[in-house]
Amino acid sequence: MQKIQNQSNTRSQTFDMVVSAMLIALVFVATVFLNIKLPITANGGLVHLGTAMLFIASILFGPKKGAIAGAVGMGLFDLISGWTLWAPFTLVARGLQGYVVGKIAWSKGRNGGSVTLNLIAAILSVPVMLAGYYICEGILFHNWIVPVASIPGNIVQNVVGIVVAIPVCAVLKKVSFFK
Repeated sequence: MQKIQNQSNTRSQTFDMVVSAMLIALVFVATVFLNIKLPITANGGLVHLGTAMLFIASILFGPKKGAIAGAVGMGLFDLISGWTLWAPFTLVARGLQGYVVGKIAWSKGRNGGSVTLNLIAAILSVPVMLAGYYICEGILFHNWIVPVASIPGNIVQNVVGIVVAIPVCAVLKKVSFFK
């Protein structure tokens, strides 16, 4: 009996790691290949579908997997794309954002099943991400005014993510795997 339980736990842990790795990869790929640089300011901004994938991961799989997928997926993007200085801040800002979305979407046993709560979760996570990157830019640029210029681009990125993620999650929640 003990051996069967150990095998079951091992399979569950393996499945958990595979799902987490796939979510990280999906966030990374959506960030790398589906992005547009905004001509807003000198440091511009980047609109990418990695934010939508962060929302989807958090809503479908909960706060821990959402936080890990967003933090590691977008952190890897920073490391390979010339934004290396940003990687530690991305780990924190996107990890917190994914956690907030998942925590709210999965509150009260809903497990991401409420479209309204999912939308509220995504919207409430935006200030967390904005604050994370504002602090990052303040530290990197030694200036607390310059980072204000990045806020509009970050808002656009989140709005695009919400517009994509909420309908996708509503459809996927009808699939038996995600119920």
